[in-house]
Amino acid sequence: MQPLDDTIISFEAAAKLRDLVIREPQETATAYTHPIDTQVFHIRMASTAGKREAASLLLRKMYGWRGYDVDPETTHVPNRITLYAETGGVTVGTMSLCLDDPKLGLPADENFRDELDALRAQGRRLCEPSRLAIDKDVSKRVFAALIHISYIYAHNIHGYSDYVIEVNPRHVMFYKRMLGFRDFGGERPCSRVGAPAVLLRLQLDYMGEQIRRFGGQMEQAPGERTFYPYFFPLRDEPGITGRLIQGRD
Repeated sequence: MQPLDDTIISFEAAAKLRDLVIREPQETATAYTHPIDTQVFHIRMASTAGKREAASLLLRKMYGWRGYDVDPETTHVPNRITLYAETGGVTVGTMSLCLDDPKLGLPADENFRDELDALRAQGRRLCEPSRLAIDKDVSKRVFAALIHISYIYAHNIHGYSDYVIEVNPRHVMFYKRMLGFRDFGGERPCSRVGAPAVLLRLQLDYMGEQIRRFGGQMEQAPGERTFYPYFFPLRDEPGITGRLIQGRD
């Protein structure tokens, strides 16, 4: 899995991700957007306006058909990075990660400021994964790769302690079951997307434990139902960390 040019990491994958973040479990695709045989995926950082626009197009496509309003946000935000997955020249996955900042705060402050301030008062350092979209029938390793790289960036490099995330109520069980998130702030209207949102929390020390235990095992951990076996093995973290520190996008 050697990186090429501006790639953080590349990998081959064949399996499909059907229980997508913004799809219903019972929904199945009648036509695949991309081939389902083995593909090479590249994870990169969207550090230019053009790359952010490509990620935003996928986001609007995957959220728009659900009827959610999504701000394109193609301009650079100082406390946010955007990761994207590409295969065959096509963007097939994206997510943003916001690091808490005394002046800028987090997107979730708009709806859950009181809950986040309670964590801040305890000395917790918060970050928020957001704007996550995965194209239909794309490998579950793409989802795992984006989350794992965001964890390395937030926890290993910058020392943040907790993920907080706003999700639609229909997706709460997905995040609890697949990553170990827990209820934290109840359900409130989310003005940014015009839909209800539930605030969930995940301590990053817990995520690190799961990565050490299951990372890289994939189908070799048949009894494990989370996404952690599809994370990278621990031995890949130093290389990913180095490329993130170097600012290779």
